[in-house]
Amino acid sequence: MSGEELQYFDDLLEYKKVPKKTILLHEGEICNFEAYIIKGCIRTYYIDEKGMEVTLQFAVEDWWVSDIASFHDHTPSSMFIETLEDCELLTLNPQTKDAALAKLPKLERVFRLMVQRNLSVLQSRLFKTIATSAQDKYIDFIERYPNIPQRVAQHYIASYLGISPEFLSKIRTRLSKK
Repeated sequence: MSGEELQYFDDLLEYKKVPKKTILLHEGEICNFEAYIIKGCIRTYYIDEKGMEVTLQFAVEDWWVSDIASFHDHTPSSMFIETLEDCELLTLNPQTKDAALAKLPKLERVFRLMVQRNLSVLQSRLFKTIATSAQDKYIDFIERYPNIPQRVAQHYIASYLGISPEFLSKIRTRLSKK
């Protein structure tokens, strides 16, 4: 994109500083933002039928976070989005995104590529959830996201992997002895 196009897009983004432990989206609300993370760590999660939090995603610097279905379809979200660290974000609402896409058709490609990358990651995660042992899931997680384990509580990682915090502790102990 040209400098003028980039400036137009940049002018549409809203800068926000958000403190740690802020819920950006509650279950049942309609998601009215897509957020690019300049600084910080965010997680998305839902609460299962037993009342347990199930972590779906961690998002860190240079990632986007949103409830895509709620944002695009204007339907109530089934998830929460929470900051785990103090965050600096650039946000788009549906109207500003539509305006940007109308004026800058090149952005369609950028957003399409981001959605494709996200789908690829989700498919890989789904496969690993179904076909991989808990230890292998943890090893893949730390290889894929080496800086996240130092930034988030272990019980969130256990939730993401679909195991108990106690079992994650056993896996970590076993791996440290190797």
